[in-house]
Amino acid sequence: MPSNRVQCNGMWSIGQLAERAGVSVKTVRFYSDRGLLPEAARSGGGHRRYGPDALDRLRLIRSLRTLDLPVPDVGRVLDGQDELADIVAGQLKEVGSRLAALRWREAALQLLTDCTAEERAERLRLIGAVSTPPDTAALARFWRCWLPARLPSRVVTAVVDRAVPPPPDAPTPAQVLAFARLHDFVVSPCFVAGPRADTDYGQPEVHTPGKGYRPTVLYEGLPEAYELAAAHLRAGRAPHRGEALDCFVAAHAAALNRRDTAGFRRTLHRMLAAEPRIDHYWQLTAEILSPPSGPPEPTPGATDNWLRTALGTPV
Repeated sequence: MPSNRVQCNGMWSIGQLAERAGVSVKTVRFYSDRGLLPEAARSGGGHRRYGPDALDRLRLIRSLRTLDLPVPDVGRVLDGQDELADIVAGQLKEVGSRLAALRWREAALQLLTDCTAEERAERLRLIGAVSTPPDTAALARFWRCWLPARLPSRVVTAVVDRAVPPPPDAPTPAQVLAFARLHDFVVSPCFVAGPRADTDYGQPEVHTPGKGYRPTVLYEGLPEAYELAAAHLRAGRAPHRGEALDCFVAAHAAALNRRDTAGFRRTLHRMLAAEPRIDHYWQLTAEILSPPSGPPEPTPGATDNWLRTALGTPV
């Protein structure tokens, strides 16, 4: 008898293997046809025969498929081409993305319940413009538009990382609405087209070129001032003069090639007058980052506002 035509001694038919594994014959045939479950031999009539090790392999295949691993990934694990830990890590990441999308969708649906018909229409417009789960590409574009020209890429990246709020993993309806409003704000025509100096949408005065202005010096010096001010915000201290403000003024003075004098501080206070557009951005950002309980972590906008207020306090 040819070697590939053996009797079933010590081997199982496809039906016997399926019965022992608690699956259908169709399932065993499916995995066999895709090379995941090699047959040991064929009977004289050409029927598939499997050795005892096939049962353990089939159970492993079922376990991997229960985790929703695609068939090609199962094959690579069985053949030793990929580590199971790496495959599982990839699946965990994918499941996390799906859960984030579902949580976002749930909060968005809740947002559309207890409101008037007019509010519902507006909210539907806002959340319909945001992907699920949302991304922050539009927010990053806003900052690249807002920041002064010719900043080094490392500085731009650092500012964007600090300024762009990540979407919450488990958002409340209020956070979904705040993120949708923020997205709607940054994709408005004035920011899509870019700020223009000859319109109401131009750069703030402190960003105006042609004054010996060194923006890189400013944006490299501000983080230290913001961190010092953040400590005061966390402690609930009112804006006041001191190290945080001195650091803030020094960054602006160095960027403008000026000395820190009383006159310069008065001029700087005027230049840094409240900017409605950027203030609105930070208000919405604070809503997005607001924790379920306890005070929110200070945003760069909150620290900047604290410092600007401190700059205007009497000596």
